[in-house]
Amino acid sequence: MASLMQKALILPAKQGKFVVGSTMIPSPGPLEVLVRVESAALNPVEWKIQAYGVFVSTYPAVLGTDGAGIVEDIGSDVTTLAKGDRIFWQGFFEPQYGTFQQYALVPAELTAKIPSGFSFDEVATLPVAIATAVLGMYNHHPSSKSAHFIPPWVESGPTAYAGKPALIMGGASSVGQSVIQLARLAKFSPIITTASPRNAPLLTSLGATHVLDRHLSHSELLFQIASITAGTALNFACDAIADPDTQHVAFDALASGGTLIVTWDKAISAAEQMADESKTIVEVFASVYVPEGRETGVAMFKHLSGWIESGALKPNNAEVLPGGLSAIPVGLERIRKGMNATKLVVHPQETTG
Repeated sequence: MASLMQKALILPAKQGKFVVGSTMIPSPGPLEVLVRVESAALNPVEWKIQAYGVFVSTYPAVLGTDGAGIVEDIGSDVTTLAKGDRIFWQGFFEPQYGTFQQYALVPAELTAKIPSGFSFDEVATLPVAIATAVLGMYNHHPSSKSAHFIPPWVESGPTAYAGKPALIMGGASSVGQSVIQLARLAKFSPIITTASPRNAPLLTSLGATHVLDRHLSHSELLFQIASITAGTALNFACDAIADPDTQHVAFDALASGGTLIVTWDKAISAAEQMADESKTIVEVFASVYVPEGRETGVAMFKHLSGWIESGALKPNNAEVLPGGLSAIPVGLERIRKGMNATKLVVHPQETTG
């Protein structure tokens, strides 16, 4: 690393415009590693931070929550990683941890090594999506917003939900794909999802047993879901696309006592929820950096490489945007307009200017 400076995509002020600029390359703390970011994937949260001014309080900011790259330097107390290791990780909303830059810091315990045969682009599509799914389903921290299911990495986890139905609204989204695969890992069945018909082959390959056309009406979706579950109580649903319509379908499809995981603000009114108080709505905050997400995040990262190697967890399809960090604003606009099924990825090292 010849220079102390790097290129980064900077958000200079709340609700400002992204600009490519130069920042200092940070140094790792005792339990951190410095990573040369080879691939950074884009997520809806980044355009929402820019548009709404949420989550970030200090500016200028560097965003980016999905990353893959090569360990460049290690902290004095790191024993699990070495320089040159290929890893992937979830970034955070502090400048040194954002992945929209050429070098980023990450706590060593919140990383996973990239299995042989997988590219930076492939694994960069996973961290935020799988963290959202895992924290929403399996986080047992007392302060967590979670369904508190039994994790698949404990002894009884792999069979704890055998024969129990699951509903995932928006299965083609990155989060939806992760939830489908975790549901398959936990033996949920049937696994019902909604998507455009063109995405049905992909979702069935990930574990969905039934793919319903997302364009069906509210009443038709409820009828189809009830027909598939055939009297078995539906106690788990997830809205993976943060839409009021899909949230309402999932909430109405749930049996009494069921749990709905939502990935953005809850659209179910207090009056609606009061009408059936037995149903629980979980608004997941998908970060492994916050105290309530850390322990589950550490456990998750210990298992990601093995899940990928075994085929239990498949990355999203990736589309690489040319131009390095400069391509991110246009990519975020595409996501804002409703793109899913394919994850947009940039190569920060290709940034010029």
